[in-house]
Amino acid sequence: MITSVKNEKVKEWRKLKQKKERDASGRFLIEGFHLIEEAHNSDWVIVEVIYEEGNVDIGELSQYEHFAVSDNVMSTITDTKSPQGIAAIVEKKKFSDQTVTKALLIDRVQDPGNVGTMIRTADAAGFDTVILGKGTVDLYNEKVVRATQGSIFHLNIIEADLADEIKHLQSAGVKVWSTGLEKASVYHDLEVPEKVAIIVGNEGSGVLPELMEKADQNVIIPIHGQAESLNVSIAAAILMYYVVGK
Repeated sequence: MITSVKNEKVKEWRKLKQKKERDASGRFLIEGFHLIEEAHNSDWVIVEVIYEEGNVDIGELSQYEHFAVSDNVMSTITDTKSPQGIAAIVEKKKFSDQTVTKALLIDRVQDPGNVGTMIRTADAAGFDTVILGKGTVDLYNEKVVRATQGSIFHLNIIEADLADEIKHLQSAGVKVWSTGLEKASVYHDLEVPEKVAIIVGNEGSGVLPELMEKADQNVIIPIHGQAESLNVSIAAAILMYYVVGK
């Protein structure tokens, strides 16, 4: 059992809290049984399982390389206030090009809870692709991963330049909708194309004007009360469920 926080393995795991280390290693850390089970049931690669000695039965997860640790070691590598006593190291996935029918494009959204929630909602709504643009929080940030509730393992998720991706999508026959006020139509007044991508933007400034200009259609969600705007993840949910319901 590993009991020292100065152990080299522990130092290696703790480094994965930093984006540069996740990028360099091509790995990230997940916490809790649910996320680990979702990774286990998918085609993602689990590298190592870490568990609290005496408190957790890892069952079939023992097929992976596994390390028993003390509770103080577990608390140093996990991020949640009430960890379940189990974590895992997972390899990042390289996604290949695939046919896109429903995509969510996320422009410079920086709150990890919002990004994770949108990925989870895209999965629930039956979208096949999520594209994270430059300036958006790292996909493998522990709070993003946790907020996806496992949906990170179900979707084609790409980190890319949105201007390039819009061009690529349009050339493949995907119509691009952007949230924004300029020359916009109320979303429920529009016919939904067979293939559609929706762009949502930064919590404060919305979608970049140059991306809005590239879109085939700008859309707005009417506000009937006195709120100034909707949370970006709520707006994304409304639009995603609208396009799949038509």
